[in-house]
Amino acid sequence: MATQYDYDVLYIGAGHATFDGAAPLAKTGVRVGVIESGLIGGTCPNRGCNAKITLDEPVKLTREAARLNDLLSSAPTINWTANVAHKQEIIDPLPAGLTARLEDGGAKIIHGHATFKDNHTVIVDDDQTITAEKIVIATGLKPHRLDIPGTELAHDSSDFMNLKQLPQNLVIIGAGYIGMEFATIANAAGANVTVMLHGDQALRDFYQPYVEQVVADLTERGVKFIKNANVQAFEQQPVQLQMRYGDNQQLTADWILDATGRIPNLDGLGLDQVGVKYDRHGVYVNDYLQTNIDNIYAAGDVLANDLPKVTPAAYFESKYLMRLFSGQTTDPIDYPVIPSVVFTSPRIAQAGMKIPDAEKAGLDVAENDLANYWYYQVSREPIAASKQVHDKDGHLVGVTEISDQAENAVNALLPAIEYQLDRDQVDRLIGIFPTIGYAAWHRA
Repeated sequence: MATQYDYDVLYIGAGHATFDGAAPLAKTGVRVGVIESGLIGGTCPNRGCNAKITLDEPVKLTREAARLNDLLSSAPTINWTANVAHKQEIIDPLPAGLTARLEDGGAKIIHGHATFKDNHTVIVDDDQTITAEKIVIATGLKPHRLDIPGTELAHDSSDFMNLKQLPQNLVIIGAGYIGMEFATIANAAGANVTVMLHGDQALRDFYQPYVEQVVADLTERGVKFIKNANVQAFEQQPVQLQMRYGDNQQLTADWILDATGRIPNLDGLGLDQVGVKYDRHGVYVNDYLQTNIDNIYAAGDVLANDLPKVTPAAYFESKYLMRLFSGQTTDPIDYPVIPSVVFTSPRIAQAGMKIPDAEKAGLDVAENDLANYWYYQVSREPIAASKQVHDKDGHLVGVTEISDQAENAVNALLPAIEYQLDRDQVDRLIGIFPTIGYAAWHRA
């Protein structure tokens, strides 16, 4: 690569869209720089997936314990403060470990905020000029904030996961991934939770009959859902917060979570300065993850595409760019099946063709009543079902499951979907028994 620049490849952002590929890329001899204004690792390790799943672990245990209460001598409850402290124990070491991975590979980490000066040059914190032959935008997403009076009184997902004490009365604005997962966690930990929906559906990206079962279960547990809420303002009262919504209706709360989505994190990046094409959906790229400026690329959640905004997709893109930049491939990116899951209790997981699309296409959609399958009865799961889509040749092309272990069942089936295994090939797979993965294969 050209030697007139400080780096061959410069990444802006240090999340999964960067470090999974940047570290091995540096080991090939490519001069790699990584600019990060926050914690190394970005959202997922520090304030997203890892933190969330740690907070959720006791929720799974209390749910199962409640179902098996006659087999146990006492019922566990969640100690919120201890749970948050445990979460911190898990995530605190991660930035140092990821820093070591990058630096041990030979990458250079630059701390600060980057702004483009031209297509080969960025300025870090107004005082450091860095040049590179290729630059990768990997800045991810950030929380959306409602543009209403009093918006500063609401909090984001990071604030929720750092609460030392759980508020008694919690209002969540939004019913996507974050809203529904945190409603599940807060309700299980003892808070009074109200979820305000923008429209009349929660989790719009998931199969709605299964979503309705999750909503019904949470409602039975005491969570209140307000559809078409039209939230208009937040106001500070002497003791509590007051919210105006709907047709001049009011609601009081101790704490408000703004979970109205996540948007591309492009503030102050200076994309207009160099002419990179982007909009509110993110940065536009071609099949080589290349923007309209030929030496500037983008990867991860910041991309304007219809793929699930999930960590494994960013990982895959980062690995692809590593192979592209190191000369190991000249092919366009070829995405595999990308699964997604919402970590409510029960979970909903999906991969491949979605059920509504399959039904419109006239494909074979088979439903399994898993609540009456013996393995799910071991823990007395009351809500468990799956729908599987087969093409006209009998290949499994899609699956959606609702259950406490839906993510594990769908993970087990991914090879069949990705590699288009036929029924004879599936029958040759002998799994470990008894496990949820074995059960998943033998109903495929």
